[in-house]
Amino acid sequence: MNQFMYSYPTKVYFGEGAAKQALPQELGKYGKTVMLAYGGGSVKKNGIYDELKALLEAAGKEVVDFSGIMPNPTYAKVQEGAQLTKEKGVDFILAVGGGSVVDCCKVVSAQAMLGEDIWDMEYGSGKFPTAGIPMGAVVTASGTGAEMNAGAVITHEEKKWKGPIVGTAAAFAVLDPAYTASVPAMQVLSGAFDTLSHAMETYLGNSDQDNVSDDVALAIMRNTVVNMRRLLTDVGDMQARGNLMWDSAMAENGILKVGRLTDFQAHQIEHQLGAYTDCNHGQGLAVIHPAYYRHILKDAEQKFTRFAKVVFDEDTAEGGLDALIQLIRDCSLPTHMSELRSKVEITPALLREVADTCNIIKCNPRELSRDEIYDILCECM
Repeated sequence: MNQFMYSYPTKVYFGEGAAKQALPQELGKYGKTVMLAYGGGSVKKNGIYDELKALLEAAGKEVVDFSGIMPNPTYAKVQEGAQLTKEKGVDFILAVGGGSVVDCCKVVSAQAMLGEDIWDMEYGSGKFPTAGIPMGAVVTASGTGAEMNAGAVITHEEKKWKGPIVGTAAAFAVLDPAYTASVPAMQVLSGAFDTLSHAMETYLGNSDQDNVSDDVALAIMRNTVVNMRRLLTDVGDMQARGNLMWDSAMAENGILKVGRLTDFQAHQIEHQLGAYTDCNHGQGLAVIHPAYYRHILKDAEQKFTRFAKVVFDEDTAEGGLDALIQLIRDCSLPTHMSELRSKVEITPALLREVADTCNIIKCNPRELSRDEIYDILCECM
């Protein structure tokens, strides 16, 4: 293992009724005005909004709503939220939703405390925020593990770019599987595939076999697959949803990444595809992963073989890849670009732009060229 320092900033409240335990204990640490942030309004339909607002008001808080955070949150939405915090004197942000809501709020938190544009600061000057408005996360759709770290994925529409911005980590996270009860099966499975992708790409980084993190990643991958299949039998299986919620958290709390390099090339390709198409992240990954893995299978055959045996009970690297493809099909996740929801027509010319602007990872089993990324994308058509 490589040298590392590990710190875990987020306190986790897990299980049924976790919000009723967490909020009374945590809110006293922060000021009076709380921004309650959420997405398209499903939290109002399923009762979660009313429950949380009542807990906030019982704690003596004044609530400021920040709604309409979209999947693949935009940089414009981040700036809208940051401006709202300044206008209302927000002391604390409570992000309620999936990874998109949490990611947006992480950057809102940091931007609100800065005197300069956060994208220009990070990508122009190479500096990162050191302070932000304190925040917590109540997860209603798991998969991204966004509540476990300070990194966010934001779409900058003007620049046709989707990628990481460092913001503020949540001080605490509420993980109640019951809060996912109304989430449709496809959304749950898409999120679970994102979790699987995080663990796969961490595991396949360019590092030796003698690594504790590899063993933990393989266990998370196997558990994710087992519980995805449980949901195919019973989408209301709360034990399976809870397992997937913790798998998601484990995949992104840093434990799998300590002492090693990671891959994440498939994520980089999907991010840029998302910048052009606004496609669902987990579904985009389901389309890209098999094609990408076919290209690098021989470059990490030993690791792919171990992955096949532990995660899918297959004997060969090729058998493991076939099993992954079968899982995608069994879950009715997309296998081709034509099945993705897209705001524009996906053409070879568009995929050429994606390949030419995609971030290239240098620590995966083999560094790809832009032409090979284009080939991978075209194979997904």
